[in-house]
Formats: sequence, structure tokens, C-alpha cells
Amino acid sequence: MQKAQTLRSGTVALISVALLGGAFIRSPLASATEKPTANESAKSKAAVIKEGASLFRANCSPCHGLGARGGGRGPDLTSGRWTHGSTDTAIFRTITQGVPGTEMPANGFEDSEIWSIIAYLRSLVPPKRPIVSGDPGKGKKIFFESVGCSNCHMVNGRGGLLGPDLSRVAASRSLSYLIDSIRQPDKDLSSGMTDPNNHYGIPLVYDAVTVVTAAGERITGVARNEDTFSVQLLTSDQNLQFFLKKDVKEVIHERKSLMPPYSEDVLSARQLQDLIAYLETLRGSEDNGPKEGR
Repeated sequence: MQKAQTLRSGTVALISVALLGGAFIRSPLASATEKPTANESAKSKAAVIKEGASLFRANCSPCHGLGARGGGRGPDLTSGRWTHGSTDTAIFRTITQGVPGTEMPANGFEDSEIWSIIAYLRSLVPPKRPIVSGDPGKGKKIFFESVGCSNCHMVNGRGGLLGPDLSRVAASRSLSYLIDSIRQPDKDLSSGMTDPNNHYGIPLVYDAVTVVTAAGERITGVARNEDTFSVQLLTSDQNLQFFLKKDVKEVIHERKSLMPPYSEDVLSARQLQDLIAYLETLRGSEDNGPKEGR
């Protein structure tokens, strides 16, 4: 009987310790619900935004562009369209955990730094989206038929793999970016070479790469994977080829896009408006990320 009482006492003690200990265990995302209030923060709103702008420029702008207007690798963060959740908690989660399957990595900022970045993003006024006068139906035919954009680009599972997936391009790219990408596809690659952010060493994602084999054959494509010893190319006929660098003469980064420029001789101004009108309909599933309280 005494032994049973001792066991019960010990069990109660362990449960008490567990309950007390649980009070000190914080969920990894608990801080996402602990946004500093105006009374708790010693900094003024302007100072917090300024700090967030500095952190963003140093860490986020290589992908999302200066001013968060979008870049070659990351979407425009001023449009008000958030594919992975638009609440502060969801944005906090995206920054800390990253987005699996995309180029958005997990980040190791302090909580206060993340809230500063969010405050900065909230301070940005979304640019007014120009109204496109083209016909989306005609633009879709241009994309999939007459010009054949779908030979390289995929939309909702239909199309090629050589270029970026455009299923939600309107949610992440400005109209001017889309037009430049069609008329001057090398422009973003060229500006990336001299961009002050280029010292981060981020590769040109759709930069054309040519492998010169030992026999002198030149094979050009987009590098899907590359390291010190090897390179994988997706060629223009969408075949994946693997090369050991020790077995080839040279690997050349062309610093240009495989996509040809579509001048007015190929794509008239009217056709361009129609194509842009179609691309403007491609917004994916907006704001489908985690919500507050989920």
C-alpha cells in the first residue's frame, strides 16, 4: 500500500513537472503571433520600416528586386497578391520556413528583424496595374498555337519545360517585365551582370550554357544542375544531358537567353497586347497559404 502511494505520488510529481515544463516550451511559430505592439516597441514606426528596408535590400533584393518590385528569381511583393498567404502570420511563416519546391529558402532572421521586414513590405504602395486592352482569347491562341510560346513554357501542366512555368506569372511579374521578357529576353540577364546585387553570386537561372565536347560538338541548353565537376543541360529539344567537366573541352555561360526576341516583325503590337492580356489572366490560386489561426 505504501509502495502504491509512493508510485502515485511520483506520477503526480512527474505530471506536474511536465505541465510546468510545457509552459516554457514555445512553438517554433509562436513568435509569429507575438507581433510587437506600438506600446511594446521602443522604436518608432518609421525606424522599424527603415530597418526592414535595410534588411530587405541586403538579403532579399537579389531575388525580389530593389524596392521589392520583382526580379528574375522572385515575385513582385508590392502587388498585394500573396500566393502563400497574405496575413502577417503567413508572411512570417514564409520567411522563416521558406516555400518547399521553390527557390524561397528558410531564413534565420531574428523575430524582430522579420517583423521589421514585414513592416517595410506593408509600407510599400502597390503600383497601379495598367489596363490591358488586348483580347485574352486571341492571346491564348498566340501562346499555344501561332507563336508557340508553349513549346518552352508551361501553363497549368500544359506546355514545355525549357522556360519558366507561367501558370501564375501575372501574380508575380509586372506588365513592363512581361513586355521586356518578350521583346528583349536578354535584358534581365544583361542587367544582372552589372547589377550591384550580383556580388551575391546568384546564377542567371535561364542563362544559355554551351558545352563543347571533346570531339568539338557544341551543345546548348539551360543548366538544370551544375557544380564543380559536372553539368546537366536541358537542351532546346528538351532532352536532359549530363556531362562530366573533365570529359569536355569547355563549359561556356553565354550570358544570354535561349528565348529569341519577338520583334514587331514576328509579333505585332496588337498581337503583343493580346498575348499580354492572356498572361494577365494567369494568376494561379492567390492567397492560398496558411491563414491566421490555422
